[in-house]
Amino acid sequence: MTLRIDKPPFLIAVYSITAVLALYLVIRPTWRRTLAGLIAAVAGGLLGWLIVWFTDDVMNIFGVGLTPVTTMWVALGFAGVCLAVANLFRSRWWRKLVAAISIPVFLLAAFAGVNVDFGAYRNLDDALGVVPYKALDLRAEHGEVVAGVDYRATTPQTDPPAKGEIGTVRIPATHSGFPARRAVVYLPPIALGPTPPALPVLYALSGQPGAPADMFTAGRVATVMDSFAAKHGGYAPIVVAPDQLGGPGRNPMCVDSRAYGNSATYLLTDVRDWITSHLRVSSDPRAWGILGYSQGATCATQIATGHPELFGSAIASSSELGPTLGDENLTIQTGFEGSKAAYERAQPAAMMAAHTPYRDSLIVFGAGQNDAKYTAFAKTLHGEALKAGMRSDLLISPGTAHDWNTVRHTIVAGLPAMAAQMGLLP
Repeated sequence: MTLRIDKPPFLIAVYSITAVLALYLVIRPTWRRTLAGLIAAVAGGLLGWLIVWFTDDVMNIFGVGLTPVTTMWVALGFAGVCLAVANLFRSRWWRKLVAAISIPVFLLAAFAGVNVDFGAYRNLDDALGVVPYKALDLRAEHGEVVAGVDYRATTPQTDPPAKGEIGTVRIPATHSGFPARRAVVYLPPIALGPTPPALPVLYALSGQPGAPADMFTAGRVATVMDSFAAKHGGYAPIVVAPDQLGGPGRNPMCVDSRAYGNSATYLLTDVRDWITSHLRVSSDPRAWGILGYSQGATCATQIATGHPELFGSAIASSSELGPTLGDENLTIQTGFEGSKAAYERAQPAAMMAAHTPYRDSLIVFGAGQNDAKYTAFAKTLHGEALKAGMRSDLLISPGTAHDWNTVRHTIVAGLPAMAAQMGLLP
């Protein structure tokens, strides 16, 4: 069993060891050395706070506001390291040894605290970027149903397994030439039998930096789908998490560009062609949805508003107002070959205005309560969607920010409306 670094047993053990080590390092033989250690710890904490303030508030390196909880853990990590360093001087060999051992423990405690705040990693494999899924064996025969067909009427009911299956696949960039990494696919329980029905499809797009597996490891998409399937006879959407980035540090903005490649064509043509030729899926646009987080949420918003003939629903957790590289001029020059008109046409608000009134589209916007920037974006987009005639929900995740906790809340709360749109619920 893989050690869970996000659960109470691990956290309690790490924090307890950290507290004992810190107490030992604070108590020195003389009051002067004790005071020196405390001063070093306070100075380290201030240094950590200043680094967060400069990188986040001044430089905006991360593109999102870091929470006070994350700031606190970074400051405590620096404080602990500086306290340990202070104990390396004018001390006995055993205190030096304890101080040296304490440094990685303090850093681990800070990492664990930040991880809980972001809700990103379940275990060390997740933290190291190890994809925990094997290549998917696609046993199901291919087939389609047309718009309006009841999924449950397409195959005899059987006893599906309790959980779906997750695996990786290679989706070739036949038309786009986009340098996509391997995708991750979830097949719900009902899809694992010998004669599975044609099912709805849900794209799942990670944030940036990120990878397709993030939607399953950090987003827990399969867990949500298994829970839904357990209540609905094994039925849930097939989930396909393609790589819209082409690398962890790239942001192609889900458009076609010379700088970053044809991300839009990959998603709209190559991925769609692969799905319809390898999986038993519906051809009804209402049965196709798209889910995303952060950069992936912006893509989901772009695609759902710009292509209602292909996708009938979307869930966007922490979406930008539109495709962006952080600076409008840089975005226009890099992603739109210098054309401001093309950039403006690619904005979801413009696409909603162009497609209004929408015939049958649903879009759910989510954001964290403590994330003022993206909450404002979600409210703006929600208002634009309603004005354009789309059905739209606004979900504010209590006590979270721009993190995976918000994503999981949005998926769970937004799935019933999407499932109804897809025909999986009455």
